[in-house]
Amino acid sequence: MRLIPERFKHNNLFITMFTITVLIIVTVSVTITWTTIRMSEQFFFDKFSITNARVMKQLNESLDKFNYSIVIASNNLQQSVTLKEILTKEDESNVERLSSIYTMSQLMKRLEPNLDAYEVSIIVTGINGISYATDRSYWPIHDEELKNSYLTKKTYENPNKLFYQYDYRPNREDGRYIVATKALLERTSGNNYGSLYFAIKETEFKKFYSNFTSPGNNVFFVNSDGIIVSSNQSKLIGQKSNELLGYATKSGEGKNEDYIIGDFMGKEQIILMEYIPSFDMYMFNTIDKQTAFGSLIDTNKILLIVMGIVCIALIIVLLASRRLTNSLSKMVKQIENTSKHDFHQYVSVSGTYETRQIGKAFNSMLDELHEYVDQLVVSQKQRRNAELAALQQQINPHFLYNTLTSIKMMANHGSKEETESMINALISLLQNTIGNVNETVTVNQEIANLRNYVLINQKRYGNRIKVNFFVSGDCEEYKIPKLILQPFMENSFFHAFNHKPEGFIHVLIWKEGNLLICEVVDNGDGMEVSADSHLPPSNRKQEFFSGIGVRNVDERIQLTYGESYGVQISSELGEGTKVRITLPL
Repeated sequence: MRLIPERFKHNNLFITMFTITVLIIVTVSVTITWTTIRMSEQFFFDKFSITNARVMKQLNESLDKFNYSIVIASNNLQQSVTLKEILTKEDESNVERLSSIYTMSQLMKRLEPNLDAYEVSIIVTGINGISYATDRSYWPIHDEELKNSYLTKKTYENPNKLFYQYDYRPNREDGRYIVATKALLERTSGNNYGSLYFAIKETEFKKFYSNFTSPGNNVFFVNSDGIIVSSNQSKLIGQKSNELLGYATKSGEGKNEDYIIGDFMGKEQIILMEYIPSFDMYMFNTIDKQTAFGSLIDTNKILLIVMGIVCIALIIVLLASRRLTNSLSKMVKQIENTSKHDFHQYVSVSGTYETRQIGKAFNSMLDELHEYVDQLVVSQKQRRNAELAALQQQINPHFLYNTLTSIKMMANHGSKEETESMINALISLLQNTIGNVNETVTVNQEIANLRNYVLINQKRYGNRIKVNFFVSGDCEEYKIPKLILQPFMENSFFHAFNHKPEGFIHVLIWKEGNLLICEVVDNGDGMEVSADSHLPPSNRKQEFFSGIGVRNVDERIQLTYGESYGVQISSELGEGTKVRITLPL
């Protein structure tokens, strides 16, 4: 205190307040400046990644169409009795062999409508040594080399699966190929009698995404071994990228991120990744951060503006605090004690004009605070109810698009009965979800809704997942919140069987005392569950039918019936998952 001039001896509060305020202003200014710069950068990262994610979704749809054409063509050849006879017949004469080759050429012509949009070479080989190729010059591989290649080896190791593999022909300038391979099996015995190969040049495959690339914006297709099989960066094709494979592994370890900021090719990149199950490949979109955002923010200009604002603020604080501190101490003591009385203790109005005005304003604020708290309690309840109502009316457009696309494909293939059943299921599903605005439905209605949802998904993805319903007869008319089972059915469908090729989902509903028990049980991959039985965050982009997520179900039940009811989850890796929902009768 000896260092303080005589006239400031009785202004300790002013000195302390000003010093602290200066530190706070400087700290807050620096923090806000740094945060603003980071948030601006993050905002553009998010927007840019959302745009590119949509592009990746469009690209994925194009690849699905290509894969669908290959699947249809391979199924047609698999089902051809004539082709089987040709590939298994022994000791043919030259005339008979010429006749067989002619017959195979006619079979291939029938496939042209399916593959007409793509430049693809098809090779068919049989166990009797006969082979046929639609264009030998397109994919120049000898029969003996093909027979002993890793392509054929992997195909026969997994005869029931369609594989996409990378092949390189070093004797050609454009000798990189992506080859879809499939073994031909006898339906009764399951024995191999030949194999199919659909080869597309990497340069042709690149046309799927070449329009979406630009300087600094690259696309990479990487197989499960880390080999880059296609990219607009041609010099990297055929090389193994441990960096990209590492990012794929990181994305599969429970990271629920839309994108990753990481190093690749010696530069900091924004990396988006999507796994394509039908190709067993990872699709990466990398954006050079410097190219995309290098000149986005003028940091020097922002710092100059912030420094000017800080100087002006300090001058204002100096003048204002000097004027207020004389009579403010008493007011502060009273305000400090107000919270101890639950904001019912008013401060005395005395001192300078400014202090009196603060006192009046503070007392008025307490009155408004009490009124506001009462209104807030009511508004929060109303808001929560509105949110639940809004969530119950959400339908994912992507679900509708894919369902209608499947219906269109069925109609094109003449599947009248399947088309009609799928349309009826979709109509009923929409009626129960959109048309019925009641917050509760009967167990029968919820099960009917689930059956329609399962029917649509099984029509789209096949019957590898079996679904069974076990509902006690005396529970069918009980009322339950709408759409509390569908999110868990959806979760089992799309995330429980990523590793297992097939399995089952059981839906069980019964009474237990004065409780209604609903369970969704699957024998899928299982997962790690936290101690509070909550689901872990998903690392995959989900194709939700409705906006009601699995965690929202637990919140809805507890909000409606109390904390003693809700959702419990148990799971074991490799064994499956059980979701148990407890409701009052």
